[in-house]
Amino acid sequence: MSDRNATLHHRERHNGALVNERSENMVAFKQVDVFTQRGFFGNPVAVILDAAGLGDADMQRIAHWTNLSETAFVLPAQHPDASYRVRIFTPRQELPFAGHPSVGSAHAVIEAGMVSVRDGRLIQECGAGLLPVRVEGSDREQRIFVRSPQARLEPVISKAAAQLATALGATPHTDHPPQVVNNGPRWWLVDLGTASTVRALQPDLADIAAFNRSDASVGVAVFGREPAGSTAALAVRCFCPADGIPEDPVTGSANACIAAWLAAHEQLPAHEYRASQGREIGRDGIVTLRVDGRDVWLGGHSRTIIDGQMLVYE
Repeated sequence: MSDRNATLHHRERHNGALVNERSENMVAFKQVDVFTQRGFFGNPVAVILDAAGLGDADMQRIAHWTNLSETAFVLPAQHPDASYRVRIFTPRQELPFAGHPSVGSAHAVIEAGMVSVRDGRLIQECGAGLLPVRVEGSDREQRIFVRSPQARLEPVISKAAAQLATALGATPHTDHPPQVVNNGPRWWLVDLGTASTVRALQPDLADIAAFNRSDASVGVAVFGREPAGSTAALAVRCFCPADGIPEDPVTGSANACIAAWLAAHEQLPAHEYRASQGREIGRDGIVTLRVDGRDVWLGGHSRTIIDGQMLVYE
């Protein structure tokens, strides 16, 4: 990537006096819409393709500036088995894993020619460890799947159901109360029974933000079953106002948590199914989930919307 980088030194003067010196780095940048074949749908992720010169504070500042749900920073792999390394930031914090940045980053590094796909496989290194990636098809039909970190269902907290019912303005399904599932980020999952209930929600975002801050969870993911014959088995919505994301368009990690939760409660609609998310905010994405024993794979299509360079000041 060195041929894509230029370092310029500027001496700024005020009334003829030298006041400071700074360097500017041009880094390769893509913005990718994930879980869609249509531009301006799905969930956008910013991908910085050469982040080796950026520190933690730089990455957090850039993620805050992009104002997307996540920004991914590609780095040289540290593990000998990894194809590349990625760090993932929301506008507020770093995450060990997130689904759509993982799929979008893989799409970006393949498109940029930074990695070689062998037998349809890559290995992503991230805060959650080494995660296998599968690449299926090519061009517009290409789909990328990443294996989610193993999900852990945390103990049920009895008072949470009433708190979430108030915040959501809807009553959770009574058979299985709300529960935190952790696959890197910690998601509160709420089964609302039907897709129509999910789609009609008008939650109190301030209440949800306070609820998530109280236990350091990343957000609240709600889901319900679509009618038979629908293009997807589930409708999903994810609210993350504590991170400055009122509603996330299409959320890979939360969908993987839901799949693990459904498997644990023997409620999977199929070992491979589709989830619809983002329609209520005009983004209408589709996530495909595959459950193989305890392994959950999530994936879908991606499209690059912006391909260029970003000017980073040091």
